[in-house]
Amino acid sequence: MNDPVTIAVPLAEIRGRRKGRVTLKGRQTDPQARADIAALLAKHFRVDPLRRDLLIEYLHVIQDQFGQLSAAHMTALAEALKIAQAEVYEVATFYHHFDVVKEGEEAPLALTVRVCETLPCAMAGADALLKKLSGILGRDVRVIGAPCIGRCSEAPAVCVGHNAFGDATVERVANAVKNQQTRGVPGIDVKFVDYAEYRSDGGYQTYLDVLAGRRGDETVLAEMEHSGLRGLGGAGFPAGRKWRIVKAEVAPRLMAVNIDEGEPGTFKDRYYLERDPHRFLEGMLIAAKIVGIDAIYVYLRDEYHACRNLLAAELAKLIADPPSGVKLPLIELRRGAGAYICGEESAMIESIEGKRGMPRLRPPYVAQVGLFARPTLEHNFETLYWVRDILEKGATWFADQGRNGRKGSRSFSVSGRVKNPGVKLAPAGITVKQLIEEFCGGMPDGHEFYAYLPGGASGGILPASMGDIPLDFDTLQPHGCFIGSAAVVILSNQDKARDAALNLMKFFEHESCGQCTPCRVGTEKAVHLLEESKWRTGLLEELSQVMVDASICGLGQAAPNPIRCVIKYFSHEI
Repeated sequence: MNDPVTIAVPLAEIRGRRKGRVTLKGRQTDPQARADIAALLAKHFRVDPLRRDLLIEYLHVIQDQFGQLSAAHMTALAEALKIAQAEVYEVATFYHHFDVVKEGEEAPLALTVRVCETLPCAMAGADALLKKLSGILGRDVRVIGAPCIGRCSEAPAVCVGHNAFGDATVERVANAVKNQQTRGVPGIDVKFVDYAEYRSDGGYQTYLDVLAGRRGDETVLAEMEHSGLRGLGGAGFPAGRKWRIVKAEVAPRLMAVNIDEGEPGTFKDRYYLERDPHRFLEGMLIAAKIVGIDAIYVYLRDEYHACRNLLAAELAKLIADPPSGVKLPLIELRRGAGAYICGEESAMIESIEGKRGMPRLRPPYVAQVGLFARPTLEHNFETLYWVRDILEKGATWFADQGRNGRKGSRSFSVSGRVKNPGVKLAPAGITVKQLIEEFCGGMPDGHEFYAYLPGGASGGILPASMGDIPLDFDTLQPHGCFIGSAAVVILSNQDKARDAALNLMKFFEHESCGQCTPCRVGTEKAVHLLEESKWRTGLLEELSQVMVDASICGLGQAAPNPIRCVIKYFSHEI
């Protein structure tokens, strides 16, 4: 059978000749743009032919070079990839960090300053900072509000170009603008364990033991299962069981590592990556060996630009000088482009394949039909980070750290109204009151504990009177909440739960991928209803139920949690 694509071009040429044309219909490729794209891709990618799945990576280097995605350059890229121009355009316009400039439009300003507006930063005065910056940074600087950038413990946080930092003031941002160009390369400002230091301290020996069979596959799987380690990205699926499921699928098998970490209030993955990247890499390689993985794709959010530079450099050292000269699986780093939805496993896989990050309908599940239609082991960064310690110290070591009958430890990302916010490694099952007093130095002077979010934006809101519930998987669901990625945001008597719910719903409205109507329209309608002085609780509950029942993925299904919690536990505010 003739391929319809191959016969369409001659027909178009014939139609063109009838009208006296010698070119195809549609936008024509500008010769200079063609030359720009050819030179840029040749410089950054030694891939021949070009790969469709690298489309987002290609768009990144174009924007990094030119500060925008012009119609001419996108047309030239489509020609180079031999795909439709619409395919490039729909991907570029899906992601928030791509500045797509249509023909005839003005190019974006030379530098963009993004001020985080999500709850922890809003509580720290982000709105006032945004207004002040908009009037003083000059005409060539664009100042915009942005969703969470993963520095909630240092609120308010900003991104100046690619340089993200917290504890932002007008003066700090103004100085950063002076010193930071759009293509500046930020560095890590904390001490980290590099490859040489990690190796000298016994790093990668456990991986070598697994490779050599000194630690058998079944022994490792049993140890992982007995430890009680569960997925620490939010879903909480038992890690050892997931390894068994994917291992039982037909090869070749792939791995996708999620370091998108876009949940407001979450920053633990960045914290550990900035300090000990090889502990994560060793855990990743051990999982790959046990499961039988051929290639690994690491997806890192765009706001973590400094982390990407660090990880790329350390990974290059590992590949150039692998322990004992072993052959490593293929490892590719992929860069997100500002889309919270890509934290959902199937949306992340779509993005790695160079598409819009829209969640897939399931079944089939990612473990069966995942990345490039192959069985895929999907893991969060922190889950893999603990693999080496569990195998070296034993499953009992990890499991015995819990409280109140729970197993293991949790890395709580604590932000909001506490004296000492940050990543707190604490026993699973600790209560929020204990977390505040034992790990965070208590509440700030003049503040009284009022409410808390146990699991980030989508995990619900509970009053201080319910601060004795053990924080762990499965303990919060009876109360309409969940722990998710253990992002704990503390509110005081100077805050209102209804204001927090509105802030979170605005975030969900902004981040909905738009694929399904219940989420796309539901989040928008919910924002309007929450802005009313008197909440129409019956209508809000009907809307919430529709979103929970009919949304394709967890974003729409969990978005109503803050609304329902406010109605149930904070009725005096509405």
